[in-house]
Amino acid sequence: MSDHRKGHDHSGPGDEHGADAHAGHAHGVSANADRRWLAIALTLITAFMAIEVVIGVIAQSLALISDAAHMLTDAVSIVLALIAMRLAARPARGGYTYGLKRAEILSAQANGLSLILLGAWLAYEAVHRLIDPPEVEGGLMLVTALAGIVVNLVATWCISKANRSSLNVEGAYQHILNDLFAFIGTAVAALIVVLTGFARADGIATLVVVALMVKAGYGLLRESGRIFLEAAPAHIDPDTLGDKLVAEPAVVEVHDLHVWQITSGQAALSAHVLVEPGGDCHAVRRDLEELLQSGYGITHTTLQVDHAPDQILQLTPPSDRGRPPADDASHCTESHGAIHRDGPHAH
Repeated sequence: MSDHRKGHDHSGPGDEHGADAHAGHAHGVSANADRRWLAIALTLITAFMAIEVVIGVIAQSLALISDAAHMLTDAVSIVLALIAMRLAARPARGGYTYGLKRAEILSAQANGLSLILLGAWLAYEAVHRLIDPPEVEGGLMLVTALAGIVVNLVATWCISKANRSSLNVEGAYQHILNDLFAFIGTAVAALIVVLTGFARADGIATLVVVALMVKAGYGLLRESGRIFLEAAPAHIDPDTLGDKLVAEPAVVEVHDLHVWQITSGQAALSAHVLVEPGGDCHAVRRDLEELLQSGYGITHTTLQVDHAPDQILQLTPPSDRGRPPADDASHCTESHGAIHRDGPHAH
């Protein structure tokens, strides 16, 4: 949050303001630790991917080649995550009043989309293999799959040590976790090929992996899409929240209530609050901010608090408490969203 005072100066990215101003939004894992764990996972995945491509071609295993392709998207997802983390760490300045925090959400969308597109290609190839299965080197396929399970277990553990409340990191984690499942499926298929000679097990294992990829990709697109559309966090019902705010002492009405996510794990709220004549606007604002922080974890709030005009008070006189208001008049000419008043009211 920029501090505009007379004689203020906009320091560079390494200043104390950029490093500490938003310390309250930290999630318990430092950005440097996140980058370190992601870099370790990236090294493991890239090295094994190169080996797997060669073995997959030799063994003529689509499951192995699909695993290698999936590992490529794993590597890309981690690179995107690392880039997005650096961009998101830049302080707010100029036209980017929130900084570049949503670069992480762009990365999450890219991860989700890549999972779905890759899944579609692998599904096509798997069906083709089911119709006309080639000869598969089951033994080589099995050994490679078992090695892949070990590599992905280590990579999954590395990323699990990072801050998964970030949708950006969660996207990379979902990529690698799905790759782990893929290798398990490939190992099972290879064992079937070795024991029974049933070559179609390779294509069936690929289709199982495709289902997992589509599920994970859809989840990432849905969650990142909610943030881009500025929907309320999934665990917060704005109508319930508005009723909670208007139930506080001295509050007559709450309207223009907006709650959204700046980025994953960082919610923001703004609202226009009307208090009864003689009420302490400053005390009401402090009480509401405390309620939002302690009850909902919302620390970034903008509350405009004013005394209610007569037309609002006439809508809900003391004798009519509990009845719906006569109309939807509010303090603002045009209210964006529901109007919350004490007693029954429409949402």
